[in-house]
Amino acid sequence: WPSDDAPLEALTPRELDVLRLLGEGAGNRAIGERLGISDHTVKFHLGAIFGKLGVTTRTAAVRRALRLGWIDT
Repeated sequence: WPSDDAPLEALTPRELDVLRLLGEGAGNRAIGERLGISDHTVKFHLGAIFGKLGVTTRTAAVRRALRLGWIDT
């Protein structure tokens, strides 16, 4: 289980955009449409986010981001 310490590598502004939409419950297609990027690019960003946060699921990423204060409910 990851600690609440900041990740070793900071998220990019676009990764934070994806993470915020993930926190709103948006799926990959909706995230892509909102940001004007492809589903493939959304998946690429999610992989980077998961790696940087040390998580393996969308739910865990959102929970960690909430604890870090990066997204609001």
